[in-house]
Amino acid sequence: MGPVVCLITDRHQLTTPTEEGVIAQVAAAARSGVHLVQIRERDLEGRALLRLVRACVAAVDGTSTRVLVNDRLDVAIAAGAHGVHLRGDSIPALRARTIAPGPFLIGRSVHDPDEAQRVTDEGGLDYLVFGPVFETSSKPGRPAVGLEALRSVVSRTTLPVLAVGGVTHERAAMLTGVGAAGFAAISLFAGVGHVPGGIY
Repeated sequence: MGPVVCLITDRHQLTTPTEEGVIAQVAAAARSGVHLVQIRERDLEGRALLRLVRACVAAVDGTSTRVLVNDRLDVAIAAGAHGVHLRGDSIPALRARTIAPGPFLIGRSVHDPDEAQRVTDEGGLDYLVFGPVFETSSKPGRPAVGLEALRSVVSRTTLPVLAVGGVTHERAAMLTGVGAAGFAAISLFAGVGHVPGGIY
């Protein structure tokens, strides 16, 4: 199996920057075989986010793509999403696990090797996301951590680690070369009516 590929949505980067644009992007990702889609529309209020997530779950029906919601466990459960992606200040993973239905994917962002080991030891998680590995326009002013930092995180956890930040077609192979299970990206998928091929 190739690297795990995760699309992170941001409708503001789309050619059609609307909720409908996100749904179309998610449907295209599912048709292209993207494994995970993280709905990350942080400026949407709860009702609009719930509507969007429900539509995205429907858009991937019949495929192997799984829809996750950034931070909002309540919305993920109510919308019938397949999981949630937690931030550092979100509900602890073990607590989320007791609330969520099963099976349910729970991931978390980490920022250094110590944090990766700590949250792994605490339990309840299925995967980690670490970055930005390369410079990215999605995190302006935030320096890239680099491949060696990614390697260090991978070495401190038994969980799959997805790299994020500045991922391109050319850089994808570098990530698996230091032990990453795959990658998550926003800009790689933005502004297109389909998901670029040849990356997994």
